[in-house]
Formats: sequence, C-alpha cells, structure tokens
Amino acid sequence: MAVERALRTAAPQDLARAVCGELGRQYGASSVDLLIVDYGLTVLQPVTDPPHTRPPVSVHNSPAGRAFASQEPFVETLGDGRVRAHLPVSVRGDRLGVLTVTFADAEEGRACLAELAELAEVLGHEVLIAERDTDLFLRARRQDRLTLAAEMQWQLLPGTSCSRPEFDLGAQLEPAYAIHGDTYDWSATADGLVLYVANGMGEGTEAALLTSLAVNALRNARRAGLPLADQAALADQAVFGHYGGDRYLSVLMFDFELGTGRARVVDAGSPRMMRLRQGAVERVAFEPQLPLGMFEETDYVVQEFRVEPGDRLVFVSDGVYAVASPRGEAYGDTALARAIQATRLLPAAEVPAAVLRELTGHRGHHTAEDDALVVCLDWRGR
Repeated sequence: MAVERALRTAAPQDLARAVCGELGRQYGASSVDLLIVDYGLTVLQPVTDPPHTRPPVSVHNSPAGRAFASQEPFVETLGDGRVRAHLPVSVRGDRLGVLTVTFADAEEGRACLAELAELAEVLGHEVLIAERDTDLFLRARRQDRLTLAAEMQWQLLPGTSCSRPEFDLGAQLEPAYAIHGDTYDWSATADGLVLYVANGMGEGTEAALLTSLAVNALRNARRAGLPLADQAALADQAVFGHYGGDRYLSVLMFDFELGTGRARVVDAGSPRMMRLRQGAVERVAFEPQLPLGMFEETDYVVQEFRVEPGDRLVFVSDGVYAVASPRGEAYGDTALARAIQATRLLPAAEVPAAVLRELTGHRGHHTAEDDALVVCLDWRGR
C-alpha cells in the first residue's frame, strides 16, 4: 500500500525514482531499474533523465527479456546469495517493459515476488497515465530519432498488444523508426472487438497525414455508434473530400461478436488475412471493394465471417507478402504460411516480430523499402 501510494502521488517524471526509493524502504531492495521496450521491440531501455545514459538490455537473450517475452516473473540467481527479480510491466496485455529488483537476501526476495508482480502492474498503469504529462518514457522508448512520419504514426496506434479473456492481440510495424503509411487500430467493448488493418498510400509525412485522417474518420464514425459499412463510407468521404481521389487508403475492417465469433467484414483494398485452424494455414479471401477515398460516395457492403475458438488470424500489409528476394521472388502466401506454422507455439504478442524477422531473411537485407505490418489475433471466445 505504501508503494502504491507513492506511485500515485509522485510527479509523472519522478515515477522511476519513486518506485526505486519505496521498494528499497519497504522491501529492502538493494537496487531497482525500470526498463521500457523500444519501438522495434528489440531492446529494453533503462528509464533515465537524460535518456540513454546507460546501455540497453536485449529483449532476445537476457533475463529481463525472458520476463518480457513470457510475461511471467523471472528470478535470476546472482553471486553472494543475491537474487534479481525481473517483473513484466504491462497493462491489459500491452507490454511496456520490465521492472528489475535486486535483493541481497535471496529468501526475502523470493518471498515477496507475488507482491512485486502486482506492484509492477500498478506501475504500468501509472506509466500510461504519466505519458500524458511527460516525454520521459516516450524518449526512453526510442533507440534512434524517429522520423516525423513515424512520430505521427506511433502516436496514432492503440498499443502493440492487448489481452482479454476472449482474445489476444499483437502487432508490429517495420521499419519502426521510419514507417510510412501502414497502420492498425482496435477497440473492444463488453460484447465486441473492432479491428482495422490499413495500408496507406505514399511516403513520409504525406502518407502519415493520409493515414491520420482516415483512422480518425473511422474512429469518429465508430464512436458515434455507426455500423461497419457506414464507418467505411464516412472515412471514404473524408479522404475523398480532402484529396479528391489523388490519394487513398486500403483497409481491412472487422467487427467481431465476442459471444458468438460472428464477424462483419469490409475488405477495401490490399491487406490480407491468413488463418491457422487445427494446424492448417490458409488464406481467407473476401470480396474486394474500393479503397477509401478513391472515388466519391462509394457504397461498402458488409460480408459475413465466423471465427472459432482456437483460431489464429494473421493480417499483413503488402509490405509483407509482396516483398521480393534478391532473386526477385515475392514472399507470397506460401512463405507466409510457413512462417505462421513456425511461430504457432508463440503467444500472439510475439508472432508479428517473429514473422518480420523471417521476412528480413527473405529480403536479404535489413533496410525495408516499404512498411511491413503484421497483426496477430488469437481467438478463444467465451
């Protein structure tokens, strides 16, 4: 209770110092570090002011990275009887980072592990609230400077993962520090989940402006309670009204019923969906309709789709399936299906990054010429 009170009363920029001081006083911790994951989900950055005064920790081959990936506490045994507890910091499945706490007495450290895990969750909520008033945590998230377009795109996103009893979601955009027009959005209610996967036109700030206009138009219609087809129509009018058909945005839209698995779908462009069901991967194609903003007053028709408990749906932009190898071979559905099979045992939050690493191997170089977007939905239902 003392630690929670300290977190809730601390100034936004002092959260890291507050948790360090209180865990030392209340639990006898000899050192405490708050690590925030970077935009590329490759390293955990220590939260310091000024930022980057200490080296980052790898997500892939470190004890802290193990706790981040598994979303379970991991205790590391050190010399001289000390232990270091690595505790995931997340909010409703959105993975923010890791709280690392070192104890001189191993027995005392292990005894309070459950309480520390709860405090790490409280800290996650406070970090999200603090981000409205300070740039400290957003600065810690970046290894390099973001382009202006990437800054705009990341501020538009709902998060990189989300978990509910009925589903798990994970998403990743690459290249993380110079993304163009691809994006995604989701929103859950008591009985439904709305998911958009979009592929914007153009590059740089122009692509980011187009995407921002379209996504906010979709959100405006959704929050007004309009059905899926009307959301698409309203966003279509907004984009056409601004660009007159010179620019447009492709989007795949879903409205899932959590209780039944029934979904309404609008396929307005290039994003694709693959389904893993009972060990078999297949592409699910919908009737294609015009992208948003291509022509004036386009009417959109909803299609029906049903997802079953145990299904994994993977959504990708054309920056994934159309990427060519050095020999000119497109990545395509076959290679994507293999990547989905290879990652079938990973949690949804880990799948996008794993597929993108596979894509880098196919491309033959790290520098991407287009955005690559992967969204993974694991469906449990009720």
